[in-house]
Amino acid sequence: MSASSESFAAASAQTHRDDTLTICAISVLAAIVSNVLHEGVGHGLIDLLTGAKSGLLTTVAWSSATNSHLVQAGGTLVNLVAALIFWIALRSARSRSIAIRYFLLLATAFNLFTGTGYFLFSGATNFGDWADVIAGLNPHWLLRLSLVLIGIVSYFASVLMIGIGLVRYVGVPRSQQARLRKLTLISYVTAVILASISAFLNPLGIQLLWQSALPATAGGQSGLLWLQYYISRKIESRQTAESLSRNYIWIALALVLGISFILILGRGITLHL
Repeated sequence: MSASSESFAAASAQTHRDDTLTICAISVLAAIVSNVLHEGVGHGLIDLLTGAKSGLLTTVAWSSATNSHLVQAGGTLVNLVAALIFWIALRSARSRSIAIRYFLLLATAFNLFTGTGYFLFSGATNFGDWADVIAGLNPHWLLRLSLVLIGIVSYFASVLMIGIGLVRYVGVPRSQQARLRKLTLISYVTAVILASISAFLNPLGIQLLWQSALPATAGGQSGLLWLQYYISRKIESRQTAESLSRNYIWIALALVLGISFILILGRGITLHL
């Protein structure tokens, strides 16, 4: 980058003032989508479609009388498929507003980090979805080691992918480090707070707050905290994004769905098929 280009980028960074409330609102909606896809579709719906009569759905778990390897793996698999769909949508959304592009980016990130993070988490701790998937299979130590290795490689690749998306498709130049930090840090903190509050109300036991909700969110989404440092200098913005201004539609939608997520799904609902 030339000196004049650097000066322009620095000046441009000073003119952007992304609205914090709107960042939080979009983060809430993206986090809800990822959670419902994982627990509701990946675990709950697959379980109901494969034999379960009913089950309890909360923000931290799906509980029913049945249990299968497919149901345990379903949450991760649905998250990964959803991440691919959101990524394709993001790449096709160049003419859309920055709010929509940012939502698609976060929806991709939350689904992708949850999906790949579970491999590493279950392999390292022998707890969670993929620990149940490999339970009883031998050699168990090799399967756990494989999960850890797959998790490390796929999670780091996901971090690189989201960094590319944030710069190239959302339109935040790599040179605007403060702006990148704001857009990722606030979304991370928002997701952790939402998951913690909703998990605290779950009827399956407070232990799921630190056994499931916090590892899946605080740990699983931690790539948002450091992805900006791994964005290649070769990645350039296709367009420079305008400021994310305050949008009361996103904020109102986040309030309605966020409160429902906490008070209804957080407490748990029984589903039948």
